[in-house]
Amino acid sequence: MKLIRHLLPDPLFPQGCVLTIGNFDGVHAGHGMILNALREQANKMNLPMLVMCFEPQPIEYFRGADAPARISTARDKINLLSAVGVDALYLVRFDEQLASMSADDFVQLLTQQLHAKFVMIGDDFCFGKNRQGDFDYLKLVGKKCGFSVRQSTSYKIGNRRVSSTLIRHSLEKGELSQAATYLGRTYSMSGRVIHGHKRGRELGFPTANIKVRNRKTPLKGVFAVTISLESGGCFLGVANVGTRPSIEETESVLLEVHLFDFDDDLYGQRVSVDFIEKLRDEKKFNSLDHLTQQITDDAEQARIYFNHQLTSQKA
Repeated sequence: MKLIRHLLPDPLFPQGCVLTIGNFDGVHAGHGMILNALREQANKMNLPMLVMCFEPQPIEYFRGADAPARISTARDKINLLSAVGVDALYLVRFDEQLASMSADDFVQLLTQQLHAKFVMIGDDFCFGKNRQGDFDYLKLVGKKCGFSVRQSTSYKIGNRRVSSTLIRHSLEKGELSQAATYLGRTYSMSGRVIHGHKRGRELGFPTANIKVRNRKTPLKGVFAVTISLESGGCFLGVANVGTRPSIEETESVLLEVHLFDFDDDLYGQRVSVDFIEKLRDEKKFNSLDHLTQQITDDAEQARIYFNHQLTSQKA
């Protein structure tokens, strides 16, 4: 997949492209429906398939620290879109200039610089300053500018419209299996292992410390997890996502993972952590002895969970 961050004077797609626009936070099952339909159109028109996303996301630009937690980092989003076969991703910087752009100027970007021949948008998509543009506006100008427009329908599971907001709420409540259904995969977080204070090792539970790049995380607590390593291999373990109130509480969120039956150096390596089952909420303990006992109990509970899952699969 080609990653585009800046437009050049020469047109990127001289013959045109098929395009969809949105945040694609989490690249969930609803997004999958849109991307599958766009791929069919791209094949039919023999044109490249382009996804246009914004960084930061518009709600983060307008609401700052009050914006809701992301489901996926920008890097994870790039990897997920690449994995489903998107030809090119245009990652647009959302700043004051873009926020004040009129709907007309935005359409000029689509037609003159991207040469869009087909545009697919979600059922809640608006664009331009003060949300001037919508589906009806795009259809109207599309006839004049030579591109067609299609609006996707809502993707529902049961009677619920799948959205990033719905998934975020499931993660916040610790409903991981429900979130996985909406995502179409297990929820995961990835990052590079950094040096910590070695407190886990001192307590008898060495951990891989992964800094959470987003300002907020949609889930907190202690979880049974699987960990995939950049160097290869997948391990079971237990993870804590939070601010470590029993050690030294800070505003920065840290992901700490203890891998079972593993004793090697992971510093600098990128890992991916799949969240399988929530064990408990994060809480503050009065002493390191109490914390150590709780970590022991958490690890044992996670092992019991995985053993039960293995036994169920064999039955």
